[in-house]
Amino acid sequence: MRPIYLDYHATSPLDERVWQAMMPYWWERFGNPASGGHAYGWEVQAAVEMAREELAASLNTVPESILFTSGATEANNLAIQGVAAAYYAQGRHIVTVQTEHRAVLEPCQHLESLGFEVTYLPVQPDGLLDLEQLRQALRRETILVSVMAANNEIGVLQPLREIGVMCRERGILLHTDAAQAVGKMPLDVQDLQVDLLSLTAHKIGGPKGVGALFVRRDRPRVQLVPQMYGGGQEQGWRAGTLAVPLIVGLAAAVRWALAEWETEQARLLHLRTALWQGLQKLDDVLLNGAWSPRLAGNLNVTFQGVNGAELHRRFQAVMAVSAGSACSSGRPSHVLQALGRSRQAAASSVRFGLGRWTTATEIQQVVDYVQEILPELRQKSYIKT
Repeated sequence: MRPIYLDYHATSPLDERVWQAMMPYWWERFGNPASGGHAYGWEVQAAVEMAREELAASLNTVPESILFTSGATEANNLAIQGVAAAYYAQGRHIVTVQTEHRAVLEPCQHLESLGFEVTYLPVQPDGLLDLEQLRQALRRETILVSVMAANNEIGVLQPLREIGVMCRERGILLHTDAAQAVGKMPLDVQDLQVDLLSLTAHKIGGPKGVGALFVRRDRPRVQLVPQMYGGGQEQGWRAGTLAVPLIVGLAAAVRWALAEWETEQARLLHLRTALWQGLQKLDDVLLNGAWSPRLAGNLNVTFQGVNGAELHRRFQAVMAVSAGSACSSGRPSHVLQALGRSRQAAASSVRFGLGRWTTATEIQQVVDYVQEILPELRQKSYIKT
């Protein structure tokens, strides 16, 4: 019997409706969108543009502002490094947050090696950014602020609208990594005053290997320097043959997620509350991050007084969960340490990621199992000490 899957922040199963939408483009409609001289190219180019229009509508923007990528990591790199190269003469200061995903932090670290200065803002104990600290960090030479919409480990939602207003008043571009947020809440780039937004498909029942970057085309018209060359696709910003089946799947995944988001988020919040209430019956179980605002399907907790490696080893037999980002496996969570957790506490923390196929029965099974093994694990840790 396979473990209960509770790692939806790492990835999600492909929705069957998304698979059905993609199917014709693997075999019957196999053309290259860049082949403009015949019907095979025309029909797939039409599918790509329809997907672009659908994604643009979901973000309340225009189709030409949507750029397809291989995922949120590429979108983050293009946004951060592309802006840095384009605005180099204007300023060399970037502001981000210590709890960002590695796909934001590492491009920033690379830019530091090229002479840029990056301010990594701390967060409060609940994981939320202090807006006054952000305000004080902004300078005349600041060209970009990058703050993720929803944290991939602790699920907290940053106040993007307030950040957007602050940046717009100062003429500073705002980028957000929305990989965990897209499809789980409305994202209106006009209301939020976001200038660049990265997203991916596979967190919401879509295929792996495809994502998109929103790039504002007016007021302000954002400039980017491409990070890939060799074909001129996507308005010259991103070279390479477009993966038509994946792009169709991305649009379908966003479509279905948004169509069902209100009822699905209410269902997930109910399951998360039941999970937390069950875990709270045990002593010394700490919530990591604010309870609200938070992704409905996220619960990150620290189990104090246990050996982290043993805890995760025992969990693996019954449930698929994570200690942190799937992209940082084996490292102590930099997010939890930014919240003030020790390395030992971070090691004995668990990210429960609930999703579309999580059931109430599974949540009860998880609660029962944790309540059964935790006293034993604590006793073992006490004896070793």
